[in-house]
Amino acid sequence: MKIMKTLKITALILFASITTFAQDCSTFYPFTAGTVSTVTSYDKKGKVNGSQETTITEVTTINGHTTAKAKAILKDHKNDVLTETDFGVTCKNDGIEIDISSILSPGLFEQFKGMETDITGTNVILPNNLTVGDALPDAAMLMKIDMSGITMNMTVDMTNRKVIAQESLSTPAGTFDCYVIAYTSKVKMGMAKTSTAKQWIAKGVGLVKHEDYNKKGKLTGHSLLTAFSK
Repeated sequence: MKIMKTLKITALILFASITTFAQDCSTFYPFTAGTVSTVTSYDKKGKVNGSQETTITEVTTINGHTTAKAKAILKDHKNDVLTETDFGVTCKNDGIEIDISSILSPGLFEQFKGMETDITGTNVILPNNLTVGDALPDAAMLMKIDMSGITMNMTVDMTNRKVIAQESLSTPAGTFDCYVIAYTSKVKMGMAKTSTAKQWIAKGVGLVKHEDYNKKGKLTGHSLLTAFSK
């Protein structure tokens, strides 16, 4: 099925979408209005697949809970806009809780452009304090797609999330000290596809790098933080 072949579910959007949040409630993502980040994704040959520019538009605190509102602009490999989306991240229980809808990649939006979608699930949790060896909570998403009156369901499960290393990493945006998080992703839309991934995240910055692997452990694509300002 063409959609399954071109579908790419990664934490590119998951973490690139929230590269900017409040330091008094989040270690890894400064909640600062006006912060802008760009994460560029590449295929296994190093060619650009697309990018996402995310801007923190507003930070509010109500009844002791701080929430950042973000606008993400997703573009294809030609730099044409695929879609714009708004989402939120909330400081909660000594960490942040990330809107599950933010895990969708530019390639997915290109496939479903113009279709009505409904997304529900279990949000992604990232604690403020990470240690190599930590196990992190799972996350899940259900996406219902209306295709000319026919509804199709797609599920995504993120499991086995673990902090596996600390590394220094350089990208076009700079050099960062990172924690490396590995996880398993299972996507089901008619048929099931299982893959693995790694994320490099830095304090006060967020996502620095992301790599996707197939079930044989071969690299199928990666993403890099290519610009960051606040």
